[in-house]
Amino acid sequence: MFSSRDAYESDFCPVRDELLGEMYRASESGLPRLVESVSPDARARLALFCYRRSHLHSLAVAIAASCNERDLIDNGGRVGSTLYALSRESTVKSSPSLSGGRKPITLSTKPLSVLAPLEDGFDDEVSEAVPAVAVPA
Repeated sequence: MFSSRDAYESDFCPVRDELLGEMYRASESGLPRLVESVSPDARARLALFCYRRSHLHSLAVAIAASCNERDLIDNGGRVGSTLYALSRESTVKSSPSLSGGRKPITLSTKPLSVLAPLEDGFDDEVSEAVPAVAVPA
Protein backbone atom coordinates (compact mmCIF):
# COMPACT_ATOMS: atom_id res chain seq x y z
CA MET A 1 0.00 0.00 0.00
CA PHE A 2 1.27 3.46 -0.91
CA SER A 3 1.22 6.17 1.70
CA SER A 4 -0.39 9.50 0.89
CA ARG A 5 3.09 11.00 0.80
CA ASP A 6 4.22 8.54 -1.88
CA ALA A 7 1.20 9.44 -3.97
CA TYR A 8 2.08 13.15 -3.81
CA GLU A 9 5.75 12.59 -4.63
CA SER A 10 5.03 10.51 -7.73
CA ASP A 11 2.19 12.71 -8.91
CA PHE A 12 1.72 12.30 -12.64
CA CYS A 13 -1.36 11.86 -14.76
CA PRO A 14 -1.93 8.13 -15.35
CA VAL A 15 -3.76 8.68 -18.66
CA ARG A 16 -2.90 10.57 -21.84
CA ASP A 17 -3.51 14.30 -21.71
CA GLU A 18 -6.01 13.98 -24.56
CA LEU A 19 -8.14 11.49 -22.61
CA LEU A 20 -8.05 13.67 -19.50
CA GLY A 21 -9.21 16.61 -21.63
CA GLU A 22 -12.05 14.54 -23.08
CA MET A 23 -13.13 13.56 -19.57
CA TYR A 24 -12.98 17.16 -18.42
CA ARG A 25 -15.22 18.28 -21.28
CA ALA A 26 -17.56 15.27 -21.21
CA SER A 27 -21.18 15.52 -20.22
CA GLU A 28 -22.42 13.64 -17.18
CA SER A 29 -23.85 10.95 -19.45
CA GLY A 30 -20.68 10.63 -21.57
CA LEU A 31 -18.17 10.47 -18.72
CA PRO A 32 -18.90 6.88 -17.59
CA ARG A 33 -18.11 5.55 -21.08
CA LEU A 34 -14.73 7.28 -21.05
CA VAL A 35 -13.96 6.14 -17.51
CA GLU A 36 -14.73 2.50 -18.40
CA SER A 37 -11.95 2.60 -20.98
CA VAL A 38 -9.36 2.94 -18.19
CA SER A 39 -8.17 -0.02 -16.09
CA PRO A 40 -9.40 -0.07 -12.45
CA ASP A 41 -5.96 0.63 -11.00
CA ALA A 42 -5.25 3.53 -13.38
CA ARG A 43 -8.80 4.81 -12.75
CA ALA A 44 -8.10 5.01 -9.00
CA ARG A 45 -4.81 6.85 -9.64
CA LEU A 46 -6.61 9.21 -12.03
CA ALA A 47 -9.28 9.99 -9.42
CA LEU A 48 -6.55 10.80 -6.88
CA PHE A 49 -4.63 12.87 -9.43
CA CYS A 50 -7.73 14.95 -10.17
CA TYR A 51 -8.67 15.24 -6.48
CA ARG A 52 -5.39 17.05 -5.75
CA ARG A 53 -6.35 19.80 -8.20
CA SER A 54 -9.19 22.01 -7.06
CA HIS A 55 -10.48 22.69 -10.59
CA LEU A 56 -10.80 18.92 -11.18
CA HIS A 57 -12.37 18.06 -7.81
CA SER A 58 -15.85 17.24 -9.16
CA LEU A 59 -14.29 15.12 -11.93
CA ALA A 60 -12.30 13.24 -9.27
CA VAL A 61 -15.45 12.46 -7.29
CA ALA A 62 -17.24 11.29 -10.46
CA ILE A 63 -14.32 9.00 -11.40
CA ALA A 64 -14.00 7.69 -7.84
CA ALA A 65 -17.66 6.66 -7.94
CA SER A 66 -16.64 4.01 -10.48
CA CYS A 67 -13.73 2.75 -8.34
CA ASN A 68 -13.76 0.19 -5.58
CA GLU A 69 -12.59 1.21 -2.13
CA ARG A 70 -9.59 -1.14 -2.08
CA ASP A 71 -8.06 0.38 -5.26
CA LEU A 72 -8.46 3.93 -3.93
CA ILE A 73 -6.94 3.04 -0.55
CA ASP A 74 -4.08 1.06 -2.11
CA ASN A 75 -3.18 4.02 -4.33
CA GLY A 76 -3.96 6.92 -2.02
CA GLY A 77 -4.06 5.78 1.60
CA ARG A 78 -6.28 7.98 3.75
CA VAL A 79 -6.88 10.36 0.87
CA GLY A 80 -8.20 7.45 -1.18
CA SER A 81 -10.49 6.42 1.66
CA THR A 82 -11.79 9.98 1.97
CA LEU A 83 -12.32 10.23 -1.78
CA TYR A 84 -14.23 6.94 -1.76
CA ALA A 85 -16.53 8.26 1.00
CA LEU A 86 -17.07 11.54 -0.88
CA SER A 87 -17.97 9.72 -4.06
CA ARG A 88 -20.58 7.66 -2.24
CA GLU A 89 -22.04 10.68 -0.42
CA SER A 90 -22.57 12.62 -3.63
CA THR A 91 -24.41 9.73 -5.30
CA VAL A 92 -26.73 9.42 -2.30
CA LYS A 93 -27.63 13.13 -2.16
CA SER A 94 -27.82 14.02 -5.82
CA SER A 95 -25.26 13.82 -8.51
CA PRO A 96 -23.54 17.22 -8.77
CA SER A 97 -22.83 18.59 -12.18
CA LEU A 98 -19.28 18.61 -13.41
CA SER A 99 -19.25 22.38 -12.96
CA GLY A 100 -18.84 21.81 -9.24
CA GLY A 101 -22.50 21.83 -8.25
CA ARG A 102 -22.24 25.47 -7.28
CA LYS A 103 -25.22 27.75 -7.03
CA PRO A 104 -25.46 30.33 -9.81
CA ILE A 105 -24.40 33.87 -9.03
CA THR A 106 -27.28 36.31 -8.64
CA LEU A 107 -27.15 40.07 -8.77
CA SER A 108 -29.01 42.36 -6.44
CA THR A 109 -32.13 44.06 -7.76
CA LYS A 110 -32.24 46.63 -4.98
CA PRO A 111 -31.04 50.18 -5.71
CA LEU A 112 -27.64 51.18 -4.47
CA SER A 113 -27.64 53.02 -1.17
CA VAL A 114 -27.21 56.79 -1.39
CA LEU A 115 -24.39 58.31 0.63
CA ALA A 116 -24.60 61.79 2.12
CA PRO A 117 -22.44 64.31 0.25
CA LEU A 118 -19.12 65.18 1.85
CA GLU A 119 -18.65 68.65 3.23
CA ASP A 120 -15.91 70.82 1.76
CA GLY A 121 -14.99 72.24 5.15
CA PHE A 122 -11.83 70.14 5.34
CA ASP A 123 -10.26 71.84 2.30
CA ASP A 124 -10.92 75.30 3.80
CA GLU A 125 -9.27 74.31 7.10
CA VAL A 126 -6.13 73.02 5.37
CA SER A 127 -5.67 76.13 3.26
CA GLU A 128 -5.92 78.35 6.36
CA ALA A 129 -3.36 76.30 8.29
CA VAL A 130 -0.69 76.32 5.54
CA PRO A 131 0.77 79.76 4.83
CA ALA A 132 1.17 80.78 1.22
CA VAL A 133 4.75 80.66 -0.02
CA ALA A 134 5.94 83.35 -2.35
CA VAL A 135 7.78 82.08 -5.39
CA PRO A 136 10.64 84.37 -6.54
CA ALA A 137 10.39 85.52 -10.08
